[in-house]
Amino acid sequence: MAKESEITPFSQDPSSRTAPATKSARMLQAANALKWGGLAGFWIQVFLGVVSSVTLALAITNRAQRSTPGVGFSIFCGVCGLICLIVGICIAFRYGKMAAKFAQPNTAPPKKSTTIKIIQIGIITSLVGTLITILGAETIAGLVLSKTLSFDPAKVFNNQSNTEFVNSLDVFIIQACINIIAGHFVGLVSSFWIFNRIDKH
Repeated sequence: MAKESEITPFSQDPSSRTAPATKSARMLQAANALKWGGLAGFWIQVFLGVVSSVTLALAITNRAQRSTPGVGFSIFCGVCGLICLIVGICIAFRYGKMAAKFAQPNTAPPKKSTTIKIIQIGIITSLVGTLITILGAETIAGLVLSKTLSFDPAKVFNNQSNTEFVNSLDVFIIQACINIIAGHFVGLVSSFWIFNRIDKH
């Protein structure tokens, strides 16, 4: 008799390699967890990713206000965090595909080890993206704080460059970083929720 992990722990008969004609309650519960967790995570992350992409694009194209040291690093961290968010969106979409295999009759469901591995990849991706984006957010927040503390009203009309003051570029980067971090948070919540539901079965 084959080991259970070699087939799938979700199947009713581990000794059979054929797809079951009907799905067990455990497989249906796993399918629901993957479906709703992946669906919610996917659309919320897509929305936050689109908003972040627009704000980052505005920040990248605003070359006139990028002379302040540290702004480029913040944008770089934001772009890296956005790339991680895109990977997280793809993983959330994969959850939905896996849910269909668990729910459809006469379809072999993925192994539990494979399912958990994909969820772990999603969690790690969100954590890495969050860390990178936080570094960028902390950098731009420090720059904004230093500009605020060193603000001199007398320079407002005498200085032709506004890089010494808080400007729209700073706001764009901060907004993008916040949205990216929020997207990764949503990805973490959905992945942990799915993992908790799958691990119980």
